[in-house]
Amino acid sequence: MDLYPLIFPLIRRFRPETAHGLAVRALAAGLVPAPRPMAHAALETMVWGLRFPNPVGLAAGFDKNAEVPDAMLAQGFGFVEIGSVTPKPQPGNPRPRLFRLLEDQAVINRMGFNNDGLDAVAARLGKRARRGIVGANLGKNKTTEDAAADYELGVAALAGLADYLVVNVSSPNTPGLRALQGRGALEALLGRVRGALNATGFHPPLLLKIAPDLTSEDLHDIAEVAMTRVVDGLIVSNTTIARPAGLVSRHGGETGGLSGAPLFEPSTAVLRQMYRLTRGAVPLVGVGGIASAQDAYAKIRAGASLVQLYSALVYQGPGLVRRINQDLARLLAKDGFVHAAQAVGADHRSSSL
Repeated sequence: MDLYPLIFPLIRRFRPETAHGLAVRALAAGLVPAPRPMAHAALETMVWGLRFPNPVGLAAGFDKNAEVPDAMLAQGFGFVEIGSVTPKPQPGNPRPRLFRLLEDQAVINRMGFNNDGLDAVAARLGKRARRGIVGANLGKNKTTEDAAADYELGVAALAGLADYLVVNVSSPNTPGLRALQGRGALEALLGRVRGALNATGFHPPLLLKIAPDLTSEDLHDIAEVAMTRVVDGLIVSNTTIARPAGLVSRHGGETGGLSGAPLFEPSTAVLRQMYRLTRGAVPLVGVGGIASAQDAYAKIRAGASLVQLYSALVYQGPGLVRRINQDLARLLAKDGFVHAAQAVGADHRSSSL
């Protein structure tokens, strides 16, 4: 029985950031029941040589400090991404900086990479048993001028502790960060990060997380850079600074990145375009607005080998993960797919990539 609908009215009484902190503490203390493990052969998928028990992951932002990756894996996620983590601890932006848009099933945040820093995160990851796939999302400190240097530090600290690494240059809440998505800056940045990764002697996949607010020219440039194999995959996408028509929540005008239901269509459009531009040769992780198995399946058919969610947990609770996996298995079977990987990019097959 999913009790979350019964307790959500109580959760709403707390400020969003307070509620989030309480959730992390409850998970760390083992107070959140884990569902019965679900294994389904159709959901297992292999990407970057890693075997994922299912393609539904937890997006970065929930477990910034690697406090509860195993507790979230136990909730049914196929993988968990911690972070974003910066070399030095930083408090982030002033509060309030996290807003529920209940009527829109959305969230706006301007957290500003608040986190405990690399040393603390590395220590926590170093203590866990390597069971389940846990990735690390890397950011830069707000005051760092040489952005690549911060990502190099992140790679050096976590390459041996995470199953994959993510270069996050798409958060809207760190000044100047999104400018690193331009071709010249991106090539220089990723060249240095790849060099730093090679120097560690470890070989976790290196991913790039991009914004949904890019021009067609930007997407072409990113696709061409990705096709050089300087990265092993792309996460599409981060939050949006756009405000789609139709938002009705009183918090709709808050500054920051918008996630949740209104992000589904624009992020999926970018995902679809990136799959075409890379001709399906670069594994993509689809993120943005997933709140059901139908949403996850749409991302997969648009070109995502894996998907991630976060904001929908605010409104539906951790039981959502198991429901998505159960229903996703049925959707795959209905369309005649034996494995989830067979459905990746299915919407493109009637036309030339």
